[in-house]
Amino acid sequence: MEGLAAAAGLRGLSWGGGVGAMLLAGAGLAARPAPRALALALPPALILQVSLATLRQRQLDPRRALLPGAHPGYSVARIDVPAAYGPVPALHIVPAGGAAGAVGVAHGSGCDKTFYAWRLVEDFTARGLALLLIDLDGHGESPRPQSFPEIIESVAGPARWLRERYARVGLLGMSLGGAVTTRAAADGAPCDALALWAVPPRLRMSMAEYRRAQLIEALRLARPQLLHLFRDGSPYHVARAWQTSGIRARIGTWDLFDALDVPGSLARIAAEASRPPLLLIYAGRDGVLPTGAAEEIQAATAGWGEFHLVRGASHVSVAIELETIRRTGAWFAERLR
Repeated sequence: MEGLAAAAGLRGLSWGGGVGAMLLAGAGLAARPAPRALALALPPALILQVSLATLRQRQLDPRRALLPGAHPGYSVARIDVPAAYGPVPALHIVPAGGAAGAVGVAHGSGCDKTFYAWRLVEDFTARGLALLLIDLDGHGESPRPQSFPEIIESVAGPARWLRERYARVGLLGMSLGGAVTTRAAADGAPCDALALWAVPPRLRMSMAEYRRAQLIEALRLARPQLLHLFRDGSPYHVARAWQTSGIRARIGTWDLFDALDVPGSLARIAAEASRPPLLLIYAGRDGVLPTGAAEEIQAATAGWGEFHLVRGASHVSVAIELETIRRTGAWFAERLR
């Protein structure tokens, strides 16, 4: 395991054995252990590997890439963006060479502006795109509760702020953030390109259905496609990145989706003479969206939206998958030149 982690560049899963670990493993396999013995050794070996890596790499925190200040290739500034109902907390991220185009990013329900965002920042800034990561009302550092219609301004205000500073403005939203972003764009927020990740047309669950979805999503995170998180993060810090401040709300999330009216908002944008290009990315194994949700959005945007399904991805993982990030980064880079 140590040899594989080192060879794959997964620093967060390596305790430093490197070549020595591979030689030791080779010596052990030379004794031709029985398959059953190897299978029995796998669980404790995995626990030992993760434990040693966590101890050895305890300073390897990928969220440091989002701290204010200068970083290799880009800079980060913590700002409060003016908006109609008060300031919107945000991270303004600019490539070292500057940028003509910028993308406003709205996270999903229960998350915040930093939620596993380091790989997105790495990819987009490398393509010459600036970013504005915002906290939706009721999330992160936002001083306001989640409420309607006020939450629309937590995307619309930052979009106007970007328009004052950049020639081209894109908007990207994940799930609830995508629903808010779609409504903001329909209401006239500046938007030269719109990308939506796993945005449902509507969403309503019983408590039992919600708990079941949580379990399914947790199990579906065990994907080799997510190992890239450990290139620059120890298991401890990758797990801690999951922790957020939760939601503070005056309106429940299910009712908020109804009020935002994603299908109606998309129809209004589609009817505009100068509608922005649209990218839609959905998860092939989404445990949250109701059956047929992705197909409904795809049908509603036929002839306009560019639709992609990330096979094997879950509702939570789709925003962290390299396939999603790279496809979206390349798409924005082409349209925000």
